[in-house]
Amino acid sequence: MKIVYMGTPDFAVAPLAALVKNGYEVEAVITQPDKPKGRGKTMMFTPVKEEALKHDIPVLQPVKVRDPEFVEKLAKIAPDIIIVAAFGQIIPKSILEMPKFGCINIHASLLPKYRGAAPIQQAVIDGEKESGVTLMQMGTGLDTGDMISRIVVPLAKDETGGSLFDKLAEAGAELLIQTLPTIFDGTAVYEKQPEESPTPYAAMISKKMGLLDFSKSARELERLVRGLNPWPSAFTFINGKTLKVWRSSVEQAEVKEIPGTVVSTDKDGIHVACGQDVLVLHEVQLEGKKRMEADAFLRGCQLKPGEMFSDSRE
Repeated sequence: MKIVYMGTPDFAVAPLAALVKNGYEVEAVITQPDKPKGRGKTMMFTPVKEEALKHDIPVLQPVKVRDPEFVEKLAKIAPDIIIVAAFGQIIPKSILEMPKFGCINIHASLLPKYRGAAPIQQAVIDGEKESGVTLMQMGTGLDTGDMISRIVVPLAKDETGGSLFDKLAEAGAELLIQTLPTIFDGTAVYEKQPEESPTPYAAMISKKMGLLDFSKSARELERLVRGLNPWPSAFTFINGKTLKVWRSSVEQAEVKEIPGTVVSTDKDGIHVACGQDVLVLHEVQLEGKKRMEADAFLRGCQLKPGEMFSDSRE
């Protein structure tokens, strides 16, 4: 079977490695173009490209996969199946219909829940008890194709977007290796998805989503802190500077202060009034400084009860 693999970030590395480990021949890997990174603007390979090169798999990096020249190049490979994991571009119908077994997507949610670009972070932010991975046949809709198999992954109480990302990458690799033989021998069962998803579309994460709105409940904000860890991170402003919040907890308390007010500080952290209950900031990072425990931060920054966090630098 001629397999072509399309993927870009860390999430897509484990399934590619699993294919190689289990003896599948990957004819080519398609990934996003290299990007400049850091102050020196050094060109960085995508994580999937790095993995492909370890195994001497040819790598293609089209700027646009719908480009006719690229489609023609892919057609010459004549893949029997294309496996897609967080590739990062919309795949045109000309490619979707090219392989005998179609294009199979490794989607990081229990479809039909959390269609979209950021299902991992959104599951944590929404307080889901479980998530998982779905293998689905790709169509022209966004994550609406027929489901082939699923694997459930429970969320820990302290789950972060980063830790769930790692768990689901491994689960996706496992599910792919379990499912491929059934696709090839014709025993796979394809289940249609309902048109409507029970959850809103999980849109791409942006930095501004991390701004802590203390008028919300402490429970909502604690989940946001975990969901956006490690990127882009939750944040607020104090004395005109950005303060990232890496770890927090909920303290049940009757709140009289205006949301965003520092209620108290102690060795446990910074206690901040919310719309409901109190959010305790345990690990923070002031603009231009390193991450640190809140008690270490407080030794260098004398926050007093009554001071306010704000939603802007002003």
